[in-house]
Amino acid sequence: MSGWWIADLWQQGESALLVSWLFWVIASIVLHELGHGYAALWQGDTTPRDSGHITVNPIVHMGWFSLIALLMLGIAWGLMPVNPSRFRRGRFGWALVAAAGPAVNLLLSAVCVIGCALVHSFGAFGQPLQRNLTEFCFVGAWLNLYLMCFNLLPMPPLDGSVILAGLFAPARRFYEQPAVQQFGLIILFVTLFSGGLTQPLVRALQDGVATGVVFASGLLGGPPIA
Repeated sequence: MSGWWIADLWQQGESALLVSWLFWVIASIVLHELGHGYAALWQGDTTPRDSGHITVNPIVHMGWFSLIALLMLGIAWGLMPVNPSRFRRGRFGWALVAAAGPAVNLLLSAVCVIGCALVHSFGAFGQPLQRNLTEFCFVGAWLNLYLMCFNLLPMPPLDGSVILAGLFAPARRFYEQPAVQQFGLIILFVTLFSGGLTQPLVRALQDGVATGVVFASGLLGGPPIA
């Protein structure tokens, strides 16, 4: 793409992909953060509720800067305030709360794979609606897998580093070093903006989702997928 990504997709006639991308990035981040929030409540920390973050409002979870970055660059992020000192299970509770977000993304991906299979097996919507619904579910499936994998990277401030710090004391001491946190942010930005690193992962995830859709469609008794 040579210009603004939204304009490029629109001019290329990829309106279904554009809508799917915007919807799933926002919905997946919001539900990811709510996964953290409800896990924190389960662990005895009321900070998510006290701060007004138990909501589906994307502005609360993402903020205007993140939403503008999504519109301009196609990337976004979210935040769920928690207080680990309130967790019933201490550091292990911290790991559980951190893992809840990626777990939500995995669940959303599975739901989208089933949605793709259902549309293919039983959808009689006619084209282009059936094609658009399939693309909508397909984007949701691979994007949520990508968000899960990305957030599980063991670098601060991503969930993977929090999980390791919660489970292992040496990892906690390592991640608490300021230099490690700063270096983690640098790697994070390089990973985000390096197509050479992210594109192979995206292709692999898309292939995996396609295989999952074929398998689920077969279980549902749908026609073969070309």
